[in-house]
Amino acid sequence: MEVKPGLSALVTGAASGIGKELALALARKGVFVTVVDFSQHGEEVASLVERENAKFHSNLSFPSAIFVKCDVTNSKDLNNAFEKHVATFGGLDICINSAGIGNLIHFAEDTTDGTNTWRRTINVNLVAVIECTRLAIRIMEAAQKPGVIINIGSASGLYPMIIGPIYSSSKGGVVLFTRSLSFYKRRGIRINVLCPEFVKTEMGENVGVKFVEAAGGFVPMEMVVKGAFELITDESKAGSCLWITNRRGLEYWPTPAEEEKYLLQSSRSRRKSPYKAPIDLKLPQDFKKIVVHTLTHNFRHATQIVQQPLRLPIGSDQVLLKILYAGVNASDVNFSSGRYFSGNKGEIRLPFDAGFEGVGIVAAVGDSVNHLKVGNPAAIMTFGSYAEFTLVPAKHVLPVPRPDPEVVAMLTSGLTASIALDKAGQMESGQVVLVTAAAGGTGQFAVQLAKLAGNTTVATCGGNEKAVLLKELGVDRVIDYKTEDIKTVLKKEYPKGVDIIYESVGGQMFDLCLNALGIYGRMIIIGMISQYQGEHGWTPANYPGVCEKLLAKSQTLAGFFLVQYSGLWQKHLNKLFTLYSAGKLKVAIDPKRFVGVGAVADAVEYLHSGKSVGKVVVCIDPSADRQVARL
Repeated sequence: MEVKPGLSALVTGAASGIGKELALALARKGVFVTVVDFSQHGEEVASLVERENAKFHSNLSFPSAIFVKCDVTNSKDLNNAFEKHVATFGGLDICINSAGIGNLIHFAEDTTDGTNTWRRTINVNLVAVIECTRLAIRIMEAAQKPGVIINIGSASGLYPMIIGPIYSSSKGGVVLFTRSLSFYKRRGIRINVLCPEFVKTEMGENVGVKFVEAAGGFVPMEMVVKGAFELITDESKAGSCLWITNRRGLEYWPTPAEEEKYLLQSSRSRRKSPYKAPIDLKLPQDFKKIVVHTLTHNFRHATQIVQQPLRLPIGSDQVLLKILYAGVNASDVNFSSGRYFSGNKGEIRLPFDAGFEGVGIVAAVGDSVNHLKVGNPAAIMTFGSYAEFTLVPAKHVLPVPRPDPEVVAMLTSGLTASIALDKAGQMESGQVVLVTAAAGGTGQFAVQLAKLAGNTTVATCGGNEKAVLLKELGVDRVIDYKTEDIKTVLKKEYPKGVDIIYESVGGQMFDLCLNALGIYGRMIIIGMISQYQGEHGWTPANYPGVCEKLLAKSQTLAGFFLVQYSGLWQKHLNKLFTLYSAGKLKVAIDPKRFVGVGAVADAVEYLHSGKSVGKVVVCIDPSADRQVARL
C-alpha cells in the first residue's frame, strides 16, 4: 500500500513513544490520524498531526486528526474509538496497535491478585491487540477495501527476557497471533508485527542499562518507523514478523531455514502435488535428441539432431523419462566445447548427449526400481535432457511435485543460488548482498533468497524490462548499467562495501565487484558468462594483486560448481518448491517460446544474446506446451 495523502490511520498508544512517532510519520505523508490513548497528552499529539497535515490539506470540512481517550482494556472504549474514526474519516486504511505497558514488579514477587500488575500487562499488551485487530478487520472487510494492520510486538516476544517474563509472554502472544493471520491477505487485508529491541521511550528507559548495552544500545526510533513503513508498503508482507536490532538491522523472523523445521505443507500445496497430466505415455519406436558431434563454443555448429530407436526393456536399475521441459544454461556452450572434460576426453567421447536439466514424467522403470512408478513427475540433472526421452540410472532421478517450467528453473538455476549462498556464501541476515546478472535464471533466485533471509539486496541488470522484474521480486536497489554507472552507485551508496557478492558475469564485472567487497566480504563465483563466447572460446583472465586485496580486508573468494554438491540437491529443491507453493518465492520464466528439440539451438543463442528475462526454457514435447506468465 502506498502511503499517501487522504488515507486514514488509527493508532493506539499514540500519546507517547513508538505510537506517537508513527502517528507523526504518517501525518508527514498526509494521512489522517485518530490518536487513541488513555493519556490526555494525546490531545497535543493530535494537534501536531493536524499541523503536519496542513501541508497537504486545506479547507477540509472535517479535522485531519482527532484524539479519543480510551482504555484499550475496555471493550466499550475501543468500540467507541473505532466508530469515531470511521464517522470522521469514512473508512480505515491503516491500524497500528501500539498501546503497551511494562510490568515493573516481577511476577514471583507480586503478592496481589495481579489485577493491576501482571494481569493488566497481559490485557493491555495482548488481549487489547487481539480486540483492536478484530475491530479493524471488521471495518476493512465491510468497506471491501485493502487495509494494513501493524501490531507492535517486541524482540522479547521472540526470545526469553528474564527481567520481564510477563511482558515477554504477552509480546510472544502478539507475534504468533499476528503470524497466524496471514490468510487475510486473500481478502485484501495484510496483518504484520513489528518487533524492535529496546527503544528509548519512557518504558524503554526503565530497563536496566546493562541489558540495553548488551543488546547494542537503544534502537533508533528512525529504524522503527522505517520498519513499520516497510510492512505497510510491501505488498508481499502478510503475517510477517520484522525484528529490529542495532546488531543485525531489519531482519524478518523466522528465516525460511528456521520455518522449514516446523511448518507443515499447506493443504493447497498438498492438493497441487498429485500430477495427472494429459500426456500420451505410449512409447514410440524412436525419438529425437541433440548430440554434440564436434567441439566448439558455437552450440549450433557443435550439435545436431539425431533420431534414435527406443530400446526396451530397460536395465533393472534404470528409469526412462519422457522430457517435457528442458532448461537452457549459459554453460551449454562450455559443454559443447568439451571444456568440462579434462585433456582430450571430450574428443574421445564424441558424440555425446547435450542438455543439463529437464523435467518430465516417468515412462518406464527397471525391475529393481521401487521408489518410482510410471506416470510420476520427475527431474534430472544429468547430460541428455535435450531429448524427447532419456534413460538414466534411478539414483539420478529427482522426484518433483509437478513437471512444470517453474520446476525446471529451480534445478540448475535455483539450486545454484540456494546452495551457493548457503555453503559458499555462508549467508546470514542483516547483510548487504549484491547479485550480478540478477534478472537471469539463477540471479532471480539469489536476490529473493537473500531478501527472504533478511538481507538488503542490490542487483545489476541491463535494460528497463529487467529492472522492472527485479523490483517486482523485491530487490532493494536495482542498478541498470545501461542508465547508471555501477561503480559510482556502489561507492556512493555502499561506502563500507558489500558483504556478499553473487557473481556470474566475469571480466570487468569481476574486477568491479572485487573492489566493492567490504571487510570480511565473500564473493561467490558461479560463472563468467561474459567470457564464454569469445572467438576462441573461453580465455582465462589474469588477476594480478588479488591475493593482496583479499589479505588486506580478510576477504574470501569462493568458487561454486553445482555438481560437487549433489548430496544437497533434493533437500534444497524441496525447500524451493515449498517457498514457491507458499507464495514466498516467484519464478520468472522468459516469455519467448521455444518448442521442440529443433528449437534448442535458437534458445541457447537467445540466452547468450543478453535479451532474456528470467529462465529460458524449451518445451521439448509440443503436447505439453503452455503459455507461461513471466511471474
